[in-house]
Amino acid sequence: MLTKEQKKQLKAIINTDKTKYQIGKNEINDALLVMLDKALEARELIRVEVLKSAVTPIMELTLDLSSKLHADVVSTIGRVVVLYRKNKENPKIKLK
Repeated sequence: MLTKEQKKQLKAIINTDKTKYQIGKNEINDALLVMLDKALEARELIRVEVLKSAVTPIMELTLDLSSKLHADVVSTIGRVVVLYRKNKENPKIKLK
């Protein structure tokens, strides 16, 4: 579980990052989960945009993604979800 201070720190980091992953009409499938899992391993912090073609409500998708990826939800603003999962072997982001 992330504290408010840690979430604030992670939001500052993600604001400088241009990389986005997208969820469209196929929503959550195995290929997407593999891609996001690899991204979390490599980067620890990712931004996922939910396109308008996705039928499932954003909060439901967010909770589903975070549980399947074992990641913490940093924020959900509009159709953008920010996820964080610490790399246990080689952490890149030092949280306060």
